[in-house]
Amino acid sequence: MSRWINAGLVILLVVAFLPVASAEAQTNPCVFSGTDENGAFYYISLPFNPFLGQCIYDADLMVFAHGYVPVNKPLEIPWDQMTFKNPVDPTMPPLYLPDIVNGMGYAFATTSYRANGLAVQEGVEDVINLIGIYRNIGTPGHVYLVGASEGGLVTTLALERRPDVFSGGMAMCGPIGSFTGQVNYWGDFRVVFDFFMDTPDFDVLPGNASNIPASLMNKWDPSYIERITGVLSANSSSIPHLFAVTGAPIYSEPATFLPTTLGILWYNVFATNDAIDKLGGRPFDNFDRVYSDPLNPALDAFINAGVKRFKAQPAAVEEIANFYETSGNLLRPMVTLHTTGDPIVPVWHQGLYTGKVPGVFPYFPYIPITVDSYGHCNFTLDEIQTAFGQLVGMVMYGGVPSAMPLRTLEAGESLQQTDGTYVYDYR
Repeated sequence: MSRWINAGLVILLVVAFLPVASAEAQTNPCVFSGTDENGAFYYISLPFNPFLGQCIYDADLMVFAHGYVPVNKPLEIPWDQMTFKNPVDPTMPPLYLPDIVNGMGYAFATTSYRANGLAVQEGVEDVINLIGIYRNIGTPGHVYLVGASEGGLVTTLALERRPDVFSGGMAMCGPIGSFTGQVNYWGDFRVVFDFFMDTPDFDVLPGNASNIPASLMNKWDPSYIERITGVLSANSSSIPHLFAVTGAPIYSEPATFLPTTLGILWYNVFATNDAIDKLGGRPFDNFDRVYSDPLNPALDAFINAGVKRFKAQPAAVEEIANFYETSGNLLRPMVTLHTTGDPIVPVWHQGLYTGKVPGVFPYFPYIPITVDSYGHCNFTLDEIQTAFGQLVGMVMYGGVPSAMPLRTLEAGESLQQTDGTYVYDYR
């Protein structure tokens, strides 16, 4: 625990003396980068001991699993997801996660994954593969997996399936409660948006919730952003009903109405076609859904008769059930971090996941943390560090064992793998 107690002092030194250039651009003997066997880019950085003038090869390791990157972007390390405003002076150069982590005495590693878009399964495999690459460089005592947004789901699934690899994990703002629910949340918002904002002679967005034309993606910014902004302004009286029916978070209204609408519709536009392709069919299903407007129940019949209806295709349903839904089967400590006003991945995911965790083996290796603020993954550096400190505390001094092979199995006990998931077996 002494490592974390001293982190406050260390981070102040890091803030004061970080170089202006990003971690990606630095020439550093403690940095290793390349491409793995699957085509994923990786970046590894070790902490540096200035007194000995050498890299620290036996430091504990933090692995970062990044969030969603659209398929129309180049495959590369997403540095923008690892950038923080300087907490001392926002006008100063930003801070980069590898530098912060190294300044706390931990080694750092991340991967681009082998693909953009929906890359949850690839992400799980690639972070595990990354640890194998790292072990050719250093020898970590503990391995912590930290992920945000899509990376939060990667973190949770990896921790559930491979507790032999990780000491613990921290999942931030991820769709960990129900992947099906997340898909339907975005789809529901699109069909209800279309219901309230389209007219018989004018569709705000071409296509529909499960069919996105290339022209919509190509002209999203600024053409369709401006169109959405204009139609919301012209139909402001319908906005509260859109949010009430869909359950999108109302936070500091009306200031958040536009960013929430643009944010959810962005994911519908840029994630839908890719998800259909990778899941083997349409995952969105509102065929039998009954929509309700608590602000005006008299509208319910009109809404339910007017929204476009879609039926999820069996292949996509099966793919999600088999590979994208979490189980809550935790054999390693995990912390989840979520804002109460997350418009993209709602906070109800955290509650659903908490309900899945049995909390009986061997104690309760799970801490859910909520932050009362608006925005997707909108955490301060201090909030992230505090949550990570709780994770380290559970691993180092909690009631759950450290990652294999640091823990010696008891007599009659073995670690069994079933359907890709490790469970302890007592005989």
